[in-house]
Amino acid sequence: METYDFILFLKYLAVMAGVTYLIRALPFIVFRKKIENAFISAFLDYIPYAVLAAMTVPAIFYSTASVPASVAGFVVAVILAYREKSLIVTSLCASAAVFIVLLF
Repeated sequence: METYDFILFLKYLAVMAGVTYLIRALPFIVFRKKIENAFISAFLDYIPYAVLAAMTVPAIFYSTASVPASVAGFVVAVILAYREKSLIVTSLCASAAVFIVLLF
């Protein structure tokens, strides 16, 4: 690696570290008091669930080459989660459903 490339790499790394730090530190700087507004508080409470769903659901449908198998696993997982089964039972049954559909 040339010296110029290494210096450029260090500059990019510093910018990325600064942006990451700002994203994490800015809420602590801006919101020093407790949030009293019920709507905003509820909105912020649901953000982790929404982000997790936004990352997980597309991954479910692109995890196999077969869309019907992905749909079968998703349906089984939703039904078992709605019936409040444990995470391990839900994931094993959904995986088994995908496996069974892929066999046919």
